[in-house]
Amino acid sequence: MRVIFALVLLVGLGLAGVAVYMAQNYIQGYQNALAQERASRAPEIETVEVFITTRALAYGEELSKEDVVLVKYPAEALPEGVFQKTEDLFPEHEDRPRHVLRAMEAKEALMVVKVTKPGEEAGLTTRLKRGMRAYAIKVDVASGVSGFLRPGDRVDIYWTGRVKGQGAELGNDDVTKLIEAGVDLIAIDQTANQDVEEGQVARTVTVAATPQQVAALAQAQSTGTLSLSLVGATDDTVASAIEVDQRSLLGIEREDVAVEIEEEQEEVCTIRTRKGADVVLIPIPCTN
Repeated sequence: MRVIFALVLLVGLGLAGVAVYMAQNYIQGYQNALAQERASRAPEIETVEVFITTRALAYGEELSKEDVVLVKYPAEALPEGVFQKTEDLFPEHEDRPRHVLRAMEAKEALMVVKVTKPGEEAGLTTRLKRGMRAYAIKVDVASGVSGFLRPGDRVDIYWTGRVKGQGAELGNDDVTKLIEAGVDLIAIDQTANQDVEEGQVARTVTVAATPQQVAALAQAQSTGTLSLSLVGATDDTVASAIEVDQRSLLGIEREDVAVEIEEEQEEVCTIRTRKGADVVLIPIPCTN
């Protein structure tokens, strides 16, 4: 009886093993067929790693390492001038940042034409501090310091014009007055590069000024002429109020003319008398 039970058990185990083996072969064959089917449907695409933006970037912004990330990009659709290596985008031993030249959306491929070289500025907007505005001033050889101005210099701005006389003063006076001191110069004509070596006679210079200063400069430029005076690179003094007119220039003292008009009124005394129905005022000498 035990022998028969043992034989039945062995046969059962053998059949179970055969069933498991057949099931494994079936599953493995199904998986292989499924993988082949997927492989036949999906085309082979070669990819390379390129830098893309992690957020939307506006013109003039400073580019940092947090603004970009490396991702796989189809090699066949690779744009020209993309950055594929960190050392190309952020060179070693280079602390000067790049700036954005063209607005970019998030996850857009970063290209050479869209950013400046390290240390270069995107334009005047990157040189304007918070609350400052760019304002252009017309100059010539004399008023523009004979072409010795460079972007990054500081200048004093003088206004020369005619002021009408007031009070007892007659005629008009030509006056030269310091209206703005230590203003930052950010561009010469169309050049904002601070590394300009050769001097050039400019027709316009652009300064950084507050809105109030812009209004003052616009009024001054429309009513007279503006001249620039170059401030030394290490000069930290603050210019005081300066105003020179023709009299002070030539040493002519200003005469104060005071016209006093006294009107003397003679005191008159009268008495009232009645003549018929009329009342008549008759003057008489006044007695104190």
